[in-house]
Amino acid sequence: MTKPPAFDPELGAALSAIAEMLPPFTLDGIADARKGGAIVGPTDEELSRGGKFTVEERLVPGLNGDPDITLLICSPDNKTGGCIYHTHGGGMVVGDRRLGMDALLDWSEEFGLVIVSVEYRLAPETPDPGPIDDCYAGLLWTAAHADELGFDPSRLIVAGGSAGGGLAAALALRARDQGGPALLGQLLMCPMLDDRNDTPSAVQMDGLGVWDRGANLVGWSALLGDRRGGPDVSPYAAPARAADLSGLPPAFIDVGSAETFRDEDVAYATRIWQAGGDAELHVWPGGFHGFDMMVPTAAISQDARAARVRWLNRLLNG
Repeated sequence: MTKPPAFDPELGAALSAIAEMLPPFTLDGIADARKGGAIVGPTDEELSRGGKFTVEERLVPGLNGDPDITLLICSPDNKTGGCIYHTHGGGMVVGDRRLGMDALLDWSEEFGLVIVSVEYRLAPETPDPGPIDDCYAGLLWTAAHADELGFDPSRLIVAGGSAGGGLAAALALRARDQGGPALLGQLLMCPMLDDRNDTPSAVQMDGLGVWDRGANLVGWSALLGDRRGGPDVSPYAAPARAADLSGLPPAFIDVGSAETFRDEDVAYATRIWQAGGDAELHVWPGGFHGFDMMVPTAAISQDARAARVRWLNRLLNG
């Protein structure tokens, strides 16, 4: 394999400090990772942003007799009729409904969007299809209660980063295949799409940056067990497995050039285009996994965040 791409200078300078916060990831270390301060989300008070948002939680039915699930609902005081349904990141094994909410609230303030973030059960305690079933159950409930929540069901967007990006892509596939809610768009930030973990970028970046090939193996193995990498993996677990990417809502996909998911994300966008679909792809030079969340002040992080806002503006107001 050729030499890996260099990290962006601003990002690379922060990597050593980030590495101290994110020690090597193993199946046995999942419990410790869940206790780590790096994955603590905002409180209700912080989510309210001084009264700009009404914050509530709803317990809604799981799918087909599964346990009830919790939805975190943030409604801005300037609602304009749209909604983002959010699936959080965390490699399928860590994180909760509050993770990643800061950026979503920024979008909500700008566009008047209701934000609904789902608390799905985590692997390995709940393997596939539990997590995606929880996400789909929450999406069905959200769409069915659009009037109550104050948004137009034709302006419903799914969004997520990392594992949450993979779940959001899976929701778009499942909604298409099972007659679920008609989605306006899918916003996939460095999405985790392919359980086979064998792309050139996965090999090239092994041992480098954030969420390398070894960590990725842990996440997928926790979710799929012995099925990981084999022939019996559903596209609702690993969207890269989908044979048909036609008929999907417009997609925004972004990823760093110096991360494990680069090639699977580029391939997913390419296959959407080949199927006649609409996808906007950004590959941020020198970006590692989750760079804009971990180093938000870097110039490239600000560019990445601005690109998502511009795409949302075109989708909602174009």
